[in-house]
Amino acid sequence: MLQFLIDALLRATDLALIAFGLSLIYGLVKFPNIAHVQYAMLGAYLTFTLHAFGVHLVPALALASLLTGVLTLILQRLVFERLLKGGPAIAMIGSLAIAMLLVALIQGIAGTFPKMFELPLAAPLKIGDARVTPVQAWFIGVTLAVLALSIFVLFRTRVGRAMRALASNPALANASGLHAQRITYLVTFASGAIAGLGGGMLALSTGAHLNLGHDLLLPVFAAAILGGLGNPIGAVAGALLIALTETLVTNFDFGWLIGQEFVYLPAAYISGASFLILLLALLFKPYGLFDREVRRV
Repeated sequence: MLQFLIDALLRATDLALIAFGLSLIYGLVKFPNIAHVQYAMLGAYLTFTLHAFGVHLVPALALASLLTGVLTLILQRLVFERLLKGGPAIAMIGSLAIAMLLVALIQGIAGTFPKMFELPLAAPLKIGDARVTPVQAWFIGVTLAVLALSIFVLFRTRVGRAMRALASNPALANASGLHAQRITYLVTFASGAIAGLGGGMLALSTGAHLNLGHDLLLPVFAAAILGGLGNPIGAVAGALLIALTETLVTNFDFGWLIGQEFVYLPAAYISGASFLILLLALLFKPYGLFDREVRRV
C-alpha cells in the first residue's frame, strides 16, 4: 500500500508543476495553450544540453527553466498577443501550430533518439516496505518547494493579489491602476519557467525525448480541467487525482474477475484512465471540482 501511494505521488509530481503553470496562465490569457506541454519538453532538452556541456545538474535545471520562461514570454509577445485579437479559438489553434513547430525544431536539432542523463548509481531509499530512488525523492522535494513558494506568492504578496485581481476581473483591475500587460508578462514567464523545470526534472528519470510533451498533454489538461481552468491550486489537486487513478489502473489485480491468479492492465492503459476522467469531468463537472466558472473555447 505504501509503495502504491509513493508511486501515485511520483506520478502527481510529473504532472503538478506543468498543470499548475497551465492553469496559472489561463487565468489571464483565457485560452488553453496546447503548446504549454511542449515547453516541458523544451526544458528537458535544454537541461540535458547544458548538463552535457559540463554544467552541474542543479544550475542546468535552473538555467533551462529560465530560458524556457524567456522563450514563453517571447512567444506570448510576438505570436499569442496577435492571435488573441482573433479570439481564443484562433489562439488555441495557433498554440497547436506552435507545439508542432517546437517538436519539429527539436527533432531537427537533436534527432529522434532519447537523450538519457548519465547519473551516478545510488541505492534506493527505503521507506517501510517501499522503495524510492534519490532522484525521485529529490524530484518530490523540489516540486513541493516550488508549489509552496508559488502559493505563498499568489496569496501572501502584493504581486499575487494583483494577479488574482486581474484574473477575476480584468476591467476592474485596469480601472484600479494595475498594469495588466506587465502582470501578464510576469505570469507568462513564470508559467513557462515552471513548465521547463518540471520537464527537466521529469527527464532525469525518463530521458529527454520528443514524445515527452505529447505524453503529458492529456493528463495535464485533464488535471487542469478537473481543478477548474484558471485555478492553479485546483490543478494540483486534479493532478493528484489523475495520478491516483492512473496508478490504480496499472496496479489493480483483475485476476479474480476472470478466474486467474494475477492479471494486470499494461501501462498503455494509463492514457485510457486519463481519457475517462476527462470525459466524466466534462460531462458532470465542466467547471472543475471546485465549481469555478471559466470561459472555454
